[in-house]
Amino acid sequence: MSMIEKADIEDLLKNIIDPNVETDLMSAHSVKSIDVHGGHVLVNIELGYPAKSFIDGFKLQITDQILALEGVSSADVNIIVNIVTHGVQNNLKPIANIKNIIAIASGKGGVGKSTTSVNLALALAAEGANVGILDADIYGPSIPTMLGLSGYPESQDNKTMMPKVSYGIQTISIGYLIEPDQPMIWRGPMVTNALQQLLNDTNWSNVDYLIVDLPPGTGDIQLTLSQQIPVSGAVIVTTPQDIALIDAQRGLGMFEKVNVPVLGIVENMSMHICSECGHEEAIFGSGGGMAMAEKNNLELLGSLPLDIHIRQFADSGRPTVVADPNGRATEIYKEIARKMSAKLALKSKDYSSKFPNIVVQNT
Repeated sequence: MSMIEKADIEDLLKNIIDPNVETDLMSAHSVKSIDVHGGHVLVNIELGYPAKSFIDGFKLQITDQILALEGVSSADVNIIVNIVTHGVQNNLKPIANIKNIIAIASGKGGVGKSTTSVNLALALAAEGANVGILDADIYGPSIPTMLGLSGYPESQDNKTMMPKVSYGIQTISIGYLIEPDQPMIWRGPMVTNALQQLLNDTNWSNVDYLIVDLPPGTGDIQLTLSQQIPVSGAVIVTTPQDIALIDAQRGLGMFEKVNVPVLGIVENMSMHICSECGHEEAIFGSGGGMAMAEKNNLELLGSLPLDIHIRQFADSGRPTVVADPNGRATEIYKEIARKMSAKLALKSKDYSSKFPNIVVQNT
């Protein structure tokens, strides 16, 4: 019986693909250590994204493949998750208590962006992350309704606000500060000031990912976000419809111009499944999200069906991920959440906190 060596284990791990990162464990720098003692193998793996519902199956897969090698008598595979702060655009500094800000954007309204934002936030939390959501849609805030929240946020010092918490997610929205039927008749500067205050005057607590639900388009809010707020990455939500794709392409172009990496595309309402007979019909066309992803060399993170339950759950304040935790739509949201955060994990880390500020003075 030949002796197993560390190089044999490395060769094996080079052929095991992490489906969330879509690269092998060695190339993704996920393998932290390999110890071989006689026939016993110990492998320590670190993932840079939350993956609670994925880890056990992945650990089993890796362990089985190691045990299949000649010369291995026993194997231990440990997988831990370590979510770090990633680099942001234009030398902006990360915000205290928020590791990463992810913007969810769309070119046009009505594509289900807020529903997607809320369910992705809940999916990240279900996968083990500490999550916040900032409702950046000042004119049409919908996050409070979708999370069943209302009323003013608490303030402990009369200067800052405590986030309102629903299903373990920290949230803030202009919707908590105004009456439900009060119209926001504000000019651009007031809107962008409101966005800055919502972000900076909220006492966020140890947030791994702050999901920012953007209004549609490429206006004042988007510019403020992309130029003054440290964003680690963005996700574009579209439907397969040509008109939606044209507008989504504009949103994509905006992030490219301001050096915010786009982590991928989510195609919403991709297929209607009849609740009576199960017949599938591509009401808004098909393949648009994939075509847009290929054209821009991006990943299609996932496609969600046009499903009456997704809408009903969101409207009732109990979104799909909490209302139907074992359903297919929740599974898709979790897959998208893992892929989105895994794509971010491959981006450069933020080292600004490691270096002192250097000030040059004339003396």
